[in-house]
Amino acid sequence: MRSLPLLLCLGNFLFCAPVTELWSRGYSVIPTPQRVQLQDSDIALDGSWVIDPGALAPSHIAVRSLVRDAAEFHQLNLRVGTGPAVIRLRVAPGAVATGAEPSVDRQAYRLRISDRLVEITGNSDQGLFYGAQTLVQLIRRDPAGRLLLPKGTIEDWPRLALRFLHWDTKHHQDRPETLKRYLDWTARFKANMIAFELEDKFEYPSHPIIGAPGAFTTAELQELVNYGLERFIQIVPDVQAPAHMAYVLKHPEFAHLRADGNNYQSALCKPETYQLIFSMYDDVVKATQGVEYFFVSTDEVYYAGIESECSRPYNSVNRSLTWVEFVRKARDFLASRGRRILIWAEYPLLPEHVSLLPPDVIDGVIGEEEYLEAERKLGMRQLGYVSMQGSEYLFPDHLAMEDGAGRLAAAYEYLCRGRHWRGNPIGVFGAAWDDSGLHNETFWLGWSAVAQWGWNPCTVSPEQHAAEFMRLYYGPQATGMVEVYRTLQRQARAWQRSWERVVSRVRGPGYGNSYGKGLGTTRYDLTLDPPPLPALPDLKLGKRLSEKYAERFREAPSRRLENDRLLHALHENLGRAERNRYNLEVLLSLARFIGGHWRLLEAMAAADRALGQAEVAAAKNDPVRAVGHLVSAHNAITAARQENERVFAELVAVFEKSRFPKGRSVGGRKFVHVLDDTKDHWADRTPDMGFMMAPERSIGLDEWARALEKIIREYAAQHKVPVRGLASPRLEE
Repeated sequence: MRSLPLLLCLGNFLFCAPVTELWSRGYSVIPTPQRVQLQDSDIALDGSWVIDPGALAPSHIAVRSLVRDAAEFHQLNLRVGTGPAVIRLRVAPGAVATGAEPSVDRQAYRLRISDRLVEITGNSDQGLFYGAQTLVQLIRRDPAGRLLLPKGTIEDWPRLALRFLHWDTKHHQDRPETLKRYLDWTARFKANMIAFELEDKFEYPSHPIIGAPGAFTTAELQELVNYGLERFIQIVPDVQAPAHMAYVLKHPEFAHLRADGNNYQSALCKPETYQLIFSMYDDVVKATQGVEYFFVSTDEVYYAGIESECSRPYNSVNRSLTWVEFVRKARDFLASRGRRILIWAEYPLLPEHVSLLPPDVIDGVIGEEEYLEAERKLGMRQLGYVSMQGSEYLFPDHLAMEDGAGRLAAAYEYLCRGRHWRGNPIGVFGAAWDDSGLHNETFWLGWSAVAQWGWNPCTVSPEQHAAEFMRLYYGPQATGMVEVYRTLQRQARAWQRSWERVVSRVRGPGYGNSYGKGLGTTRYDLTLDPPPLPALPDLKLGKRLSEKYAERFREAPSRRLENDRLLHALHENLGRAERNRYNLEVLLSLARFIGGHWRLLEAMAAADRALGQAEVAAAKNDPVRAVGHLVSAHNAITAARQENERVFAELVAVFEKSRFPKGRSVGGRKFVHVLDDTKDHWADRTPDMGFMMAPERSIGLDEWARALEKIIREYAAQHKVPVRGLASPRLEE
């Protein structure tokens, strides 16, 4: 790929990525193609252009997607037929010489653009489909309103065969139409694998109690799989086992399979555990026909073989061997059903036991550097793993900030030269964990980056990718969206820092982790103290909030002003965006939610001041002013709480446009909410979306307001002073 000498560099890394020639000419494609040869001129597209599908049926997905997206993105109505200007589609195996393995070679395509002819040639149907995606992305509108394409030739194929995006549904369930839209965008970014972490969002016909109320049925999941397969995307089921199994082991029916009594991990020395897990596998296999892979996961199996029924002593060697035994049995079971498995190869696996693994297993994470040599000898394949979201609240750390490079830069660095390149990589995995309950619309910048660098590593800097993503995802009329993301990220991290982190009042200590049972597992909650309540008869106060939270109170007004600018920018782009406006609705609801927190802090500061003024007025024997200040303190808190509950209800309504209600009841079945024994997920604290309001509600401001109202009325009665303008603290549930 030719490129201009202008470079965009990452400050903390050792190399720079060139600005691509397409981008320097005003054209954009995600992922950036492998070979681009451009001429100096452009061609114009208009209604005279037609599609010549050649031997392809007009219903071919490449034809249909080209027609649909040209109309939707560019208001260009293409028809199949004959005309003076032609977009010609064909499949010709070997047309693009890649020198790559077959799974990569069939994804290749060539795009030739000349004055009255555009040719898209794919090495297979899949390559042709990808060529159509590139063509639609390339089209741009000039200032005169003409639709343009650059004259030249593009030859393109992925560097790695499998490009996974991660759908984690631990704490939510997306609506089917939402997931189909996600598949459309996954296809546009040329990702071809979805790791669908189902947890309890599937019915499991063999054990219906496991599926949450309203979980996807076998037919519904297969319909979604078929939709993906038509777009050359495999929805690969990811069934968490034998650890992270609280969604199963919380039910009394399976309590006897808990390892060492905890609901985090199943007992691997009980044959019934294998029967349970493999029957769940079988259920999912039957609902994902046409898929070649299965994610066995093996994620964080901290205590393999710990239960008293095990014949071997519990130590590091036998823990590793028990883990290996599970992988081997899972591999054999799923191979008999035509599936190749992927695993997380990590603790408790010892490097000396890697050689015991089946060679056709794909290592999805490479937990230790020491695994690589044994994996090379076995001929095992690996994925380059990056996490685009882990434990951040409200919004991911996509972009570089004052305190770090951001997840995009880290993914760029790792997918360019991470440890998977020292093995035999077959693909990449872009994780987006649901631990903190983030909306999936906040993941798309990260997901698209993994698709970008899984297809063509070491090209396109994070800065260029972010700019290209904003143009593609929202349309070229959207403005300042990178800064919108940066501001929302800054607001989310400030929100997260502004709370006190206290030992949990909801959850006891966790069971343990890889360091050992009971170690490093203290759970924490976010909260603040309420303002002090004045004591009768003289309204004396204890320690003032202004002393404890001085820095928080000073910061709140500037954060609220920053939030106000963010709201204006989001509203402006809601009017300008040509697509994915719902995404902006989600971002707007999050910004409003965060803004309510700054208003609450300002209200708490105002209440604290008013209480101090009431104390002074009481000391001066001025009960009228004292009551007035008390009412002001009460009303400031009450108004902020009522507004924030309303804003939260609006956020829930926005989220539920694309999701089912969290923890819903369906058909008389109620969701069973039991906290995980080991993991500390923010979104796990409540069965519904109340976890987002849990920090604010934990302050106890509603109870504080009721207590203050009682004090106000008693003090006023003692001094025969009327109480005027006292707001009702009653809040809607």
